[in-house]
Order: sequence, then C-alpha cells, then structure tokens
Amino acid sequence: MSCNLFLLAFVLGIGGTFQYGLQISIINSPAEYIKSFIHETWLKRYGSSPSEEIITLMWSFIVSIYSIGGLLGSLFAGYLLVRFGRKKAMLLTNIPALLSAALMGLSRLSGSFEMIIIGRMFSGVCGGLALNIHILYAGECAPQKLRGAVAITASTAIAVGKFVGFALGLREVLGVEALWPILMAVNALPALIQLLTLPFFPDSPRYLLIDKKDKEGCIKAVKQLWGDGDHAAEMDDMMAEQKAINGEKAKSVCDLFRDKAVRWQLITLFLVSSCMQLIGINVVYFYAYSVFVKAGIPPAQTCYVSLGVGITEILTTVLCGFLIERAGRKMLLWKSYTVMSLALGLLTVTLSLQDSFFWVPYCSVALIFIFIMSFGIGPAGVICPLPTEIFIQSYRPAAYVLSGVTNWIQLFLLGLVFPFIAEGLGSFCFIIFFAYCLSKDYAADYGGVQPPELPWKEEADSPMAE
Repeated sequence: MSCNLFLLAFVLGIGGTFQYGLQISIINSPAEYIKSFIHETWLKRYGSSPSEEIITLMWSFIVSIYSIGGLLGSLFAGYLLVRFGRKKAMLLTNIPALLSAALMGLSRLSGSFEMIIIGRMFSGVCGGLALNIHILYAGECAPQKLRGAVAITASTAIAVGKFVGFALGLREVLGVEALWPILMAVNALPALIQLLTLPFFPDSPRYLLIDKKDKEGCIKAVKQLWGDGDHAAEMDDMMAEQKAINGEKAKSVCDLFRDKAVRWQLITLFLVSSCMQLIGINVVYFYAYSVFVKAGIPPAQTCYVSLGVGITEILTTVLCGFLIERAGRKMLLWKSYTVMSLALGLLTVTLSLQDSFFWVPYCSVALIFIFIMSFGIGPAGVICPLPTEIFIQSYRPAAYVLSGVTNWIQLFLLGLVFPFIAEGLGSFCFIIFFAYCLSKDYAADYGGVQPPELPWKEEADSPMAE
C-alpha cells in the first residue's frame, strides 16, 4: 500500500466511521451527569422537580434519537454521493458533526437539555452519512488487490472510535461532572482534522472516470494514490466497466429492487448486512460489566477491562485486513459465525451457572473476549466493503443506502426491544442471538456472486468467488 493511500484511509477514518464508534461509546460515561442536569434545568424552569419517569424518558430520547439521525443520514447519503461526488460528500458529513458538537457543548451554559437531544440527532446524521460515504470512497480509491484491506480500515476506525470514547470517559480524563459538556463536544476535533486534510487528496478514480468522464483526472488520482507503477490493468478494468454501464445514471433504491439482474446481489447484501446488529455484539457489551464484577474485578476497575475489550476489537479488525485477501471473505465469515455461535451458546450456560462454581465467571470473561475477537475478524471486517465488491458503479450508492438504512433500523429496534427481552429472559436472551448467529453460519456460503453484466471479468476474478 502506498503512503498516500494509507494517509487517505487514515483521514477518511478519523472523520468517517470513527465518529460512529465514538458516539456509540461516549454517551455511557456522562449518563448520570446529564440526568442530573435535566433535573436541575427542569426545577429552575418549572419550579418543581421532575418525576423519575420524566428523567428516564428524556434520557431514553437522548440515546435513541441517535438512531433516528443515523437513519436520516443514510437516506441522504446516496443523493450526496451522486450529486457532489465522494470527496465533497465526505466533507459535507462534517457539517452535522460540528453542529452537534456546538449544541451539546453549549447546552449546560444555555440551560437547555433540548440542545443535547438536537445535538445527538445531528451526530446521528453524521454517523449515518459517514458509514456509507467513507466505506464507498475508501473502496473505490483502492486497487483491486487492496480493496478489501483498505475498506476494512472503516471497521478499524469504528473500533478505534469505541475505544477512544471509553478512554475519554474515564474519570482521569473527561469523565467528571465539570467536564461532561466538553466530552460531548469532542467529536468536533476529528471533524476539523478531516476538513483541513481531505482537500489535499483526490476524489475516487472510479468516480472521476465512470461518473464524471474525466480520464485525465482519473489518471492523476491513480498516480497520486497508487504511485508511479504499472496500473494499466486497473485502468482497463475501469474503462471496461464504463463501457458496460454505457452512460447510465446512478440507480435509486427503487431501481435496485426492480432490476432482476441484481436480484441475487440484493439478497446477498440483505442476508449478510442484517447480521451486524442482530448477532448480539451490543448485547455482549451490555452484559460485560456484570460478568467482570462476578469474576472478582472491582466495579471501579471494570472500565479498564472494557478498554481491553476495545483493544481486542481493534487488533482483530486489523488482523482481518491482513487475512481477507488470503483466506477469502466466505471462509472468514463461516469460521467466525461458527465460533460466535459456540461462544454465545456457552455464555448462556456459564451465566446461568456463574454462582455455582468459582471458576465459571472466568469462563464467561474468556467467552466474551472470544466472541469479540471472532466478530472483529469476521463480520466487522468483511461486511463493510461488500456493496463495493458485488455491485457495479451505478448501483453502489443505492446499495450503501439500503445497507445503512437496514443497519440503523435494526439498531433502533434492538435498543427499543432489548431491555424488555433482557428483563424477561435474563441471561437466556443469548439463545435468540445464538439461533440467529447459527443461521448466519449456514447463510455464509454465498460464494460466486458476480456483479451484473460484467462480461470482461472472468469468474475467478470475482471477489466473492474465493
């Protein structure tokens, strides 16, 4: 990988999917401080203390509106990609990030908890845009042999964002009552870094050639990103795709559903993308705290163990980047789903028996780390670049919109329903995710899927035919 391509992946990551991971984890630390702020503001404004139900309702709204914003961002991502191109669309993603930082950072000074709600919605819009635009931009900027590895940097950025969010929330950093507005506004920093650095990089070579018909701009972008080597084969591949598309405009999501030529790609995308929230990754994080306490870790120290879990996810997504072109997508998914299914099944057993034997909680801790490692090597890394690899240029924006909308709807519904499932089933709630993960183990056999109407490609060239 050339230095410029690596730097572009870093710049895209810090203002892209990093923001998504950051917002998922950063909200946990200041929860009690924000609830206290809501109580104080309500008391000053109305002269009476709010009930516990009102505070809980406001807090739930602050948490859940992030998913609503993400859904809105995903819906608009396709339009921005087609209207402004990959680079400008990525830059525009930073506008809602800065708005959210300003609103949440000034909320206590203004005495308005409504500003936190609106700010969280804007941060969700940023996350929804970033998930789609970053992954597509990164995938299109990489040569074929590095496309999977470069696109996986988006997954690594998510994991790094989660880790940074947990780290900044420590009491030794920004996790104290006096500093929570600064903690909530910290997403402005990566947005500013990307706004200052991304203009020095070119737009996607594929976008320049196929969509803009700018061959000279494409050649210049290829040289800047890939170096001065022989890239004739890659250029021929892009020219052949341009000829096959024959000037067709970018397709909409409705076109994606109507066109029978991409039916199997659409089914593949839905089956594989639907697992990101429903295989139980967030549920495992939810139970991690109680498992660590049962294992004898002091409650005050569990946050540091959570950092260890975050580091594990980062390392495994990096490892996936090295393995994806060697082991193949199908093999990584199949193996990881198998291990995750076993981990969830055994975790259900160990959580049920954790008071029976002193060594059982330690088994639960080990199973959590095994599950996180399998998730990072498999779904977290493989699924992100999937729409880039199985759809041609004109269908990619719509494919990413569909994938993003599916992800955000699942995240919202899971956040809405899971508390009731956990209350009713306790640790046995893992059985639901175990069954779903096991079904994905069988569905992982989707090899040989070809982008539609690509006559210049041999079957062996398909990224999914490994």
